[in-house]
Amino acid sequence: TWAIGHLVTLKEPEELDEKYKRWRAQDLPILPERMETKVIRKTKAQFTSIKKLMNDRETKDIVCATDSGREGELIFRYIYEQAGCTKPVSRLWISSMTDEAIRAGFAEMKPASAYDALYRSARCRADADWLIGMNATRAYTLRYDVLLSIGRVQTPTLSMLVERQKQISGSKKERYFNVVLDCD
Repeated sequence: TWAIGHLVTLKEPEELDEKYKRWRAQDLPILPERMETKVIRKTKAQFTSIKKLMNDRETKDIVCATDSGREGELIFRYIYEQAGCTKPVSRLWISSMTDEAIRAGFAEMKPASAYDALYRSARCRADADWLIGMNATRAYTLRYDVLLSIGRVQTPTLSMLVERQKQISGSKKERYFNVVLDCD
């Protein structure tokens, strides 16, 4: 089956503790002892299907065939853990969808444990994004009394867009010439 993207995500602060429903400076920083996950409501039906297949008595082992890379590994591990599955997992690692690449990938599968460091890296990135985003968004929103969404990726990206727009807005028309050469 397929994961149709993210099916599981990190819980929001208020899902970890009711006190975080209200944004208060004295509650910052929010530093959970353990980062907990939840099933995303709009994709719950697909998660339920995958969980049923993973935990079915007839299923002996699992093949993780998500995208090759950190994010694909995280998507699978979140689902596997949230489903409470303990069956052995093999990792299909392919970067091409040709028949030849797929056959080679199946022939060279490794146990999921060979990708544990990749998963830990992905989990670390996700946890850091959450910590930065949740805490900085609340801190800046409280400080400036307007909702300011802050994030590890979005904030510098928006900054680059603003700087580029300033350059475009500040540009001045300059006279230029076209050179035409007739070689007859």
